[in-house]
Amino acid sequence: MTDEHYPPALTAAEIEGFIENGFVRIDHAFPSELAEEARAIMWRDMPCVPDDPSTWTRPVVWLAGYGGGPFAAAANTPILHAAFDQLVGVGRWVPRDGLGSFPVRFPHPDDPGDAGWHVDLSFPGDDCDPHEQQDFSAWRVNITSRGRALLMLFLFSDVGEEDAPTRIRVGSHMDMARYLAPAGEAGRSRMYLETMGAERPRTLATGEAGTVYLCHPFLVHAAQMHRGTQPRFMAQPGLAPFEPFRLEREDGAYSPVEIAIRRALQET
Repeated sequence: MTDEHYPPALTAAEIEGFIENGFVRIDHAFPSELAEEARAIMWRDMPCVPDDPSTWTRPVVWLAGYGGGPFAAAANTPILHAAFDQLVGVGRWVPRDGLGSFPVRFPHPDDPGDAGWHVDLSFPGDDCDPHEQQDFSAWRVNITSRGRALLMLFLFSDVGEEDAPTRIRVGSHMDMARYLAPAGEAGRSRMYLETMGAERPRTLATGEAGTVYLCHPFLVHAAQMHRGTQPRFMAQPGLAPFEPFRLEREDGAYSPVEIAIRRALQET
C-alpha cells in the first residue's frame, strides 16, 4: 500500500473499457531508457549474444526474478501508480520492488511448449506439496482473485504482430468469473481453458518498449511462437492486493476489478 496520491491516469472511457474488455493499454508507462538498461542486464545473464542469431538456439529462455534498478523504477512510475489506484482502489494494492521473471522469446521454428490459453494462478491449494516450492500445478484461482489484483504485461522491447505478442481473448474475464463462482473461496486448479472465451474476439499485446497492459486477473491469454527477427523481452508480474477483493460492500465503493466480476455474475 502507498500513501502517495497521483492525478488520474485513465479516462472514464478507458476504465469502462477495462471493465468490459478486461484490459487497458498504457503507452509510455515507463521510459524506454529503462527498458534498454534492463535488456542489457538480461543479455548478460543469457547464454547467447545479442547480435549473433546463431546463438539463439531456444524459442524461449526463462530468466529468474529481477528487482531493483531499472526493474523497480519501471514498476513504480507515477502513471502506473495512478492507474493502480483507479483500477484496484487507493490503499488496496501493494507496490512492487521488481518485476519477477522474464520469458525472453526468440525467433525459432520450434514450438515454445508454453503457449496454451490460461489465467495466472495466484495461491497454493491445500493439496500443494510444501516441499516443492516450484510446483505450481496445484495452485488455484478463486472468484475474489485471492493474491492477485491485476495481471500486468510490461514490454521491454518493441513488440509487433510477428514478435510473439501475448494473445488476449477480449472479454474472457467475464466467462472466467462465471466459471469460478460455483467453486467459491476454494477456487479451481488444473484448469483446461483452450475453449474458455474461444468465441470472443482476440487482440495482441503489441507496442513500443515502455508500454504496459494492465489486465483483469481473470483475463484468458496465451503466449505464441516468435515469427519476427528480434528477441522479445516482456515481464508479466501480478499486482498483489493489500486487502482481499469484496463482491459485497456496504458503502458500494467497488473497484473496477470488482465491478467487472459483479457485472459478469449479474449477467448469468
